[in-house]
Amino acid sequence: MSVPGHRLDRMFNPEVVAVIGDKGPGYMWLHNNMPFKEKGGRLYSVQLDEKEIPGIEALGVQNFKSLADIPEKIDYALVAVPRQVSPYVLKDLIAAGAHGAGFFTSGFAETGEELGVKLQAQLKEMASAADFNLVGPNCMGLYMPKVGVRFSGDVPVAADGRVGFLSQSGTHGIMFSLVAAANGIHLSRCASFGNAIVLDVSDYLDYLAQDDETEVIGMYVEGVRDGRRFFETLKEATKRKPVVVWKGGQTEAGARATMSHTGSLAAPQAVWEGMMRQCGAITTNNLDETVDVMKALLRAKRPKGRGMALLAQTGGQSVSITDAFAKGGFQVPRLSEASYATLGEFFNIVGGSFQNPLDMAGTIQGNVETLDRILKIVDADPNVDGMAMELSAMFAARQWKKDPASLDQTLDLMKAHAERSQKPFVAVLHPAHEAEYVAQVQPKFSDRGLAVYQSFERAAAALARVAAYEGV
Repeated sequence: MSVPGHRLDRMFNPEVVAVIGDKGPGYMWLHNNMPFKEKGGRLYSVQLDEKEIPGIEALGVQNFKSLADIPEKIDYALVAVPRQVSPYVLKDLIAAGAHGAGFFTSGFAETGEELGVKLQAQLKEMASAADFNLVGPNCMGLYMPKVGVRFSGDVPVAADGRVGFLSQSGTHGIMFSLVAAANGIHLSRCASFGNAIVLDVSDYLDYLAQDDETEVIGMYVEGVRDGRRFFETLKEATKRKPVVVWKGGQTEAGARATMSHTGSLAAPQAVWEGMMRQCGAITTNNLDETVDVMKALLRAKRPKGRGMALLAQTGGQSVSITDAFAKGGFQVPRLSEASYATLGEFFNIVGGSFQNPLDMAGTIQGNVETLDRILKIVDADPNVDGMAMELSAMFAARQWKKDPASLDQTLDLMKAHAERSQKPFVAVLHPAHEAEYVAQVQPKFSDRGLAVYQSFERAAAALARVAAYEGV
């Protein structure tokens, strides 16, 4: 859905897209955006070089030698021209009444060169004077999976996106899109905004906070131009939906690197962390942590306390999962006497235990009815605020390979439990020696909306961040 009246609305919901300066033999930007054309969007090319035009037309894309000749108002343009040409392109975009453009072109202030600094200042002055929505420069631009506008040919086209992502880095924007998709999480909208000379992270954040298709917002940011505005925008956004912030340049060396990457001045880390706490944002340190938190936010109920029931398959793993969640700030309480009495009626304590944590493989022995019984008893316990359950690839993969239906039955049961329970439920499946097989079955977890992690530590860290966000 759109956000009527917002200055970015046309760009984020385009009907007319122009690619300016694409070159063969790959025609990367036109290929990236062919799904937009296939879905009924009007995709045009602007290219002066006679040698490039036949290749463009072979793609079924109409080419023009001038922006002024395009018969429709452009909602979004992607600019891939040499940096010296970029001011002339911007002038033509403004004259043509285009709504906005992403400038893939780099070589500006991030280089520290006099010419790059001068050209960037020129672009900023021109765009600001015309109130033009300039994305970047030095960026991959916008990604709208639902309509097929893409900044990479690898990222999916999908209509079920629930996560909005903002990235000062083009690589991180693409990587997040790909890794999230591999975990069954699609994006609603994404912006790679690079040097952010006109539109800054606050502009995109304000849009996503109001966008009904975006349930959770994530971002990778190295620095902001207007700290006060960012603080206020972030504070308002977190009142509407969770915002996960991955900060680049946390160390002195990393802060220096941001200057040569996007020309950003990174705020002192202590100041940044204080700002995030005051705003109520969820902070992460890397890509994996960011995706992990998204899983917990989208696929697990929100925790109302820190008492965890931990269900392991073996004794050693029951110790390890306990350490991981205890280090993550959770309690691992004794269950109620009523729970122990009920579990004691059938639990196999030879090689097992029904204390918390539970060591339950010898009791279940592949029987989903018994697992369901355990889940219901533990879920009803008044001392339990959430549950984490291990699945062991080391022991179970052989059975799952022999009888794939047994895995499906287990996952269906876990899905039913996660849906009926009012408490967060996460699963842990370490790849062990079965990494290839586990990768193959990963989509089965995603298809059922289960929050599954590759280690106890990652599961505990993700749930701890959500618990802190919920104030428990």
